[in-house]
Amino acid sequence: MLPRLVWNSWPQRILPTHPCWDCRCEPPHWPAFVFLCVTLHCSWSVSGLVERKEEPGSNMKLHCKREKPLQPVAWSQYPQPKLLEHRPTQLLTLTPWLAPIVSEGTFNPELLQHIYQPLNLTIGVTAFAVGKCTHFIQSFLESAEEFFMRGYRVHYYIFTDNPAAVPGVPLGPHRLLSTIPIQGHSNWEETCMRRMETISQHIAKRAHREVDYLFCLDVDMVFQNPWGPETLGDLVAAVHPSYYAIPRQQFPYERRRVSTAFVADSEGDFYYGGKVFGGQVARVYEFTRGCHMAILADKANGIMAAWREESHLNRRFISNKPSKVLSPEYLWDDRKPQPPSLKLIRFSTLDKDISS
Repeated sequence: MLPRLVWNSWPQRILPTHPCWDCRCEPPHWPAFVFLCVTLHCSWSVSGLVERKEEPGSNMKLHCKREKPLQPVAWSQYPQPKLLEHRPTQLLTLTPWLAPIVSEGTFNPELLQHIYQPLNLTIGVTAFAVGKCTHFIQSFLESAEEFFMRGYRVHYYIFTDNPAAVPGVPLGPHRLLSTIPIQGHSNWEETCMRRMETISQHIAKRAHREVDYLFCLDVDMVFQNPWGPETLGDLVAAVHPSYYAIPRQQFPYERRRVSTAFVADSEGDFYYGGKVFGGQVARVYEFTRGCHMAILADKANGIMAAWREESHLNRRFISNKPSKVLSPEYLWDDRKPQPPSLKLIRFSTLDKDISS
């Protein structure tokens, strides 16, 4: 079991203020005050890494407190939640485990801006551009500058085997771009299978000091409408646009029991897309590292899951429920007609024909 990663102190910018905060007197409304303290402690207990410790003759390594790990959800049989449970034009807004399902009309952008803007958060974005996929970098970054987390600090991490191909896209204030060189592989499957490993290592070495939240996105996508703080959460998943209206028995889960990504016909909530996931940086570290370890276990047995890392992502989201679910408007495929249940499209795929 992986160690639970915690801060060794509360973030100073989030501490609640109260007239009695610095006094010895008992705060008014004591039960509410205790609840606030417990809530804040639980919220921040997984929000970062403790420290980095340098050992002689080695690279920087994580030094983590070992506490009780986050417990995965035990298997239990329950009806599948259906995104279109009410009627074809109205999406479900809450999961059975009380995670909000975010879509247009379920939040107030102005209110969220008022809440999140003062926190001075930094949101990271990872995207992999290997081989001919470097052609997508410019459209990805230009659309992100127009629509992604406008008014917030943003740090793009572009992982590529050809750093010279990363274009010089103009960035707004407090928005940074880092090019991370990686090794290219002869086939796309190998690159996909190594993504979880690369992300977890990058968080451990660097990103945990630079960002508060991290979204892992595919580079062959473009933003079409605002993507804002409504997407921030502990652990965030996005519903795949091809499977949101079918029974879970038809989801393309890994069905072979020999794989660590195996999912039984009676399991599963939604089928999540591997092109979009994220959350607090420490939770993304735990999630990607867990997926990587499962991939390694399969590889040792000569197994590759049906949909590679996406199969492992879905297996892990079943036992480690996302705290927030994004509707398909945050992960759409423009080859499909826009259904009446989606009022707008925020993030969608590009044509993958890059032979030219």
